[in-house]
Amino acid sequence: MDEQTAFTSNESGAIGEALRAGARDCLVEARTATSDPARSDAEAVHDFRRAMKRWRALLRLFEPFVGPQARGLRDEARDLAGGLSGARDGQSALDALADLEKHDLAFSAGSMARLRGRIEDLRRTAETTLNADMRVRLSSALDDAEAMVGRCPLSMITPQALAGELARFYRRARRQIPADWGAASAEELHELRKCVVIHRYQIELAEPLWPRFIKMWTGEAQRLRDRLGKHQDLLVLANLTGPHQPLARWRSRLTPPIAARQAAHVAGAERIAARLFLDKPRTMERRLAAMWRMQQEPA
Repeated sequence: MDEQTAFTSNESGAIGEALRAGARDCLVEARTATSDPARSDAEAVHDFRRAMKRWRALLRLFEPFVGPQARGLRDEARDLAGGLSGARDGQSALDALADLEKHDLAFSAGSMARLRGRIEDLRRTAETTLNADMRVRLSSALDDAEAMVGRCPLSMITPQALAGELARFYRRARRQIPADWGAASAEELHELRKCVVIHRYQIELAEPLWPRFIKMWTGEAQRLRDRLGKHQDLLVLANLTGPHQPLARWRSRLTPPIAARQAAHVAGAERIAARLFLDKPRTMERRLAAMWRMQQEPA
């Protein structure tokens, strides 16, 4: 039974098997990222970290049913991904600069080249090298994770139980929405983004139930994630222009456009969040449960 069939089946344990398949898919993605010789270290690290975010989101769903094993693996995945984050700030600053360029940043070509070159130097200096020891460590951790997935007693998970867990994390993200977006701190927006990332990967599991609707839902969650991520990237760039920081000489010229783009991203995020989190958590839970029931009704 494949993952899509399992999610729409009324066979006992089908939901658990679909979750197991999704978990294995995450781990295959992570292993491919670090074992593909065609990928540069930077690409491998980026892809591995992305797979770990998805993996950790699934482990959060498993915890009420599996217990400490899932929490331990989630903590290990966090530490592994965190240990590969060396060049993240440099890449964030480059992404922020690209965002500013698209919106009429008033820099000459020469100034842009010098600024970009300085950030590239910072990124290369901090870049993580995936040496043989690191690859062995990652492979061993993935072996342990795959073994746990095979042992997990996931057959007990019912559609209603899974809908309840998905709604719980939806509620958690919804509660992070600022009462006043214009006054929200960078920390508040960062916490919201983390919750949105979790929700985005979790709700994707329900796509077989109603493909068009769930694809729209995950698309909106991804757009909100991107908006909040771009706001964070601009904050990283702004911090690099502080006193005695590597980009301090460009501070006066970068501060106004950074502030303008951050405000635009906050406004955009507010609009998306209003749509994405319109339903109350109980309404969302009932909707998912009803979708499963309709799939299980005889034709």
